[in-house]
Amino acid sequence: MQRPRRNRRSSAIRSMVRETSLEISNLILPLFFHEDADDVAIESMPGVTRWSLQGLVREAGEAHALGIPAVVLFPKINESLKSSDAKEAHREHGLVPKAIRAIKAAHPSLCVITDVALDPYNSDGHDGIVKKNADGSLVILNDETVEVLCRQALCHARAGADIVAPSEMMDGRVGAIREALDAKGFTDVSILSYTAKYASALYGPFRGALDSAPKDGDKKTYQMDPANVVEALREAGLDEAEGADMLMVKPASMYLDVISKLRESSCLPIAAYQVSGEYLMLKSVSAGGWIDERAAVMESLISIKRAGASMILTYYAKDAARWLRE
Repeated sequence: MQRPRRNRRSSAIRSMVRETSLEISNLILPLFFHEDADDVAIESMPGVTRWSLQGLVREAGEAHALGIPAVVLFPKINESLKSSDAKEAHREHGLVPKAIRAIKAAHPSLCVITDVALDPYNSDGHDGIVKKNADGSLVILNDETVEVLCRQALCHARAGADIVAPSEMMDGRVGAIREALDAKGFTDVSILSYTAKYASALYGPFRGALDSAPKDGDKKTYQMDPANVVEALREAGLDEAEGADMLMVKPASMYLDVISKLRESSCLPIAAYQVSGEYLMLKSVSAGGWIDERAAVMESLISIKRAGASMILTYYAKDAARWLRE
């Protein structure tokens, strides 16, 4: 009689036959920050903070000390600096360049990833430049947006970013950004493309953290339909051909099949973003005492790794790193 349970009999045996392992080096910590002098708890994301620049540098250092190899930066831009052309996105002395320089000065070996998208800077709250038709409907201008994204990516590269991560899902932006970076000598700056970013219901707490929700309309004309997976393979092929170094799936937990499909079809590393809604669901149900938070978080991260992700962006990165070290 076959008895698979023999391989589960003890902790030692289970560890020897374990098929998937989660390492601290697989974790990336997303960080929110603003120009203000105070660190502010984010109401929509319990346990997460919007940092001052000083607090951001300190938090990045704590993550690095735990062995987390990278952070990804998300700025909350003052309303007075937002405009329809999102010019603040590529201002050389803007908030993001200042943050990059401060982190790299304090922690030079920490990998800094920057979000390349216009929604934090756009007075319309969209990831791209908006045109309003006579009937009041909105059009997101693809090619005009890509021009601004290239300037934004160059701004981040000049400040010292190691990886730029275009997250707005405009067509052709990876190739354009790669060409722009190479033309200015930033051939070593990597591109982590949000290849399959779905029009998900799970982004609400994030938009609350940055005040970046669309003022009108939605993002369904550029973010992907949650029903589609073959389309993700098409996007991955295009991004790879245009020069992406890594591919992203966002959200993670509800799109494990997409992670798996991309892992099977591409030789590039796959990143997955455990987004704010996923984080909040775990926080909320564990706060009620219905699940063990640590066990549920680690199970969720293992499932993302098992699906094929090499890197996981998660607000639980510091907690997970501590648990893995124990």
